[in-house]
Amino acid sequence: MVEIFSTDNIIFSIGGQGVSLVEILSVASGLTCVYLATKAKVANFWMGYLYNILLFILFYQKGLYSSMLVQPISFIINFYGHYRWTHPGAGEENSKKQLKVTLMSNPKRVYFVLQTLIISLVWGFALMNIDDLFPSLFSEPQRPMLDAFVTVVILTAQYLSAQKKLECWAAWLTVNITNITLYILAGMAFLPMVSAAYLVLAFFGFTMWRKAWKENN
Repeated sequence: MVEIFSTDNIIFSIGGQGVSLVEILSVASGLTCVYLATKAKVANFWMGYLYNILLFILFYQKGLYSSMLVQPISFIINFYGHYRWTHPGAGEENSKKQLKVTLMSNPKRVYFVLQTLIISLVWGFALMNIDDLFPSLFSEPQRPMLDAFVTVVILTAQYLSAQKKLECWAAWLTVNITNITLYILAGMAFLPMVSAAYLVLAFFGFTMWRKAWKENN
């Protein structure tokens, strides 16, 4: 198992950067998960569990510790979303007896934006010192502020997705644009291209969910 997920297990190279098996598996599970989410398929959560595990390993290898540490939390949110989608409350279900797509109020949108920015700053400063606090576990973090920001936005996007809020796709678009920058700065060549594919899927997801919202509201 250790050899399979080793950073030395390079399958091919892009732009002088090696692409490992764990990176390829992460991309495959991630794209499948997002595609199923755009179609509002409950099966996206099962792929999401695998995606969380693979990302935990990948980000540890790349020194992106904020993104790594958030995976257990992401796993829990994924489980919560799985339950919410399949157990809607009274008046929350669509024609398929699953949670329907809804919109947030403007005050709620402002709240989430401010909360994301504040938590990102606090976590970013903490992350800058993680290698000093735990030198035996972590090397110097890569782009801690940007890493912290994208981590918090991912959690926000996941929570909104779990609630089936249409605004989740705006958060995912922000995540994908930021990830392209973060991955390039971290020396990755493959994942930035994958994030571009996620961008396309996010636009597709917004369109599909907006159609579902109009049909059920």
